[in-house]
Amino acid sequence: MVRPLVAVAAFVVAGVERTARPRLLFGHSARSSRMSADEPRYNDEGVLKKKQYKRELHRLQEELVKLQYWIKERDLRVCVVFEGRDAAGKGGVIKRITRRLNPRVARVVALGKPTEREQGQWYFQRYVEQLPTEGEMVLFDRSWYNRAGVERVMGFCTDEEYEEFLRTCPEFERMLVRSGIVLVKYWFSISDEEQERRFQKRTDDPKRRWKLSPMDLEARSRWVEYSKAKDAMFEHTDIEAAPWHVVHADVKRHARLNCISHLLDQIDYEDLTPDPIELPSRQDDTGYERPPIDSQNWVPARFGENPVDD
Repeated sequence: MVRPLVAVAAFVVAGVERTARPRLLFGHSARSSRMSADEPRYNDEGVLKKKQYKRELHRLQEELVKLQYWIKERDLRVCVVFEGRDAAGKGGVIKRITRRLNPRVARVVALGKPTEREQGQWYFQRYVEQLPTEGEMVLFDRSWYNRAGVERVMGFCTDEEYEEFLRTCPEFERMLVRSGIVLVKYWFSISDEEQERRFQKRTDDPKRRWKLSPMDLEARSRWVEYSKAKDAMFEHTDIEAAPWHVVHADVKRHARLNCISHLLDQIDYEDLTPDPIELPSRQDDTGYERPPIDSQNWVPARFGENPVDD
């Protein structure tokens, strides 16, 4: 197995983990070989510097590609659930996980409001349809836990439906695990002050304003109710077969690196990266005459110039 070195995690790790596991360093020493021994890694606020963050993220993304090959080769079915308050950073870490991966292997599921038909189905049914097949990893940007969170707090489900969810969800997840699915659940924990700061940043930036919905604002006004709902959810669904892993998410850089590093630790994998491919020679174009360039409808070259040949 390509897991030669073990070291203590190099980032600020959430103190709420039930057990502290060492982080495996995949073929690297605890400090990057390109990093000076005297080079500070954190700024005055205790945040990993951007240069170091990018370096560590790149290293972890290389490992995710190796994991992807392993999942495909061994026909694994991997399901990763991301939950947490609004603006906690779930989408950000999902984006960093999938950035270098094949979308045919790593698929993101972010379901919207249930349709009228889905509302008449077994609650878990629309999520079951999205579960991974062999050789696939599915990342749920919110999941069946909507019932324990937003639906409970906002009154979108009855008390009976809520109680039934808390009763049946653990068995549903045990069934998934027994069937061979690798199920990993993350809760992104964010402070009241940090959420307010991120909400304000969204409303100040027209490019991000779409991220802030009326439901987000309503949820913020019910912070304590959401806290109680989260506590009840953990009490009923933090099971041995599928435990919750809490990510301290006030610092985005740390949260992303800690989560990805932890995810890589959940599956033993080997490096199956293919050898470099030798490209074949291009076909001889003898006898081929290309149509005149001006016969094609080119996109206006507002940047650079249109090619003369392809």
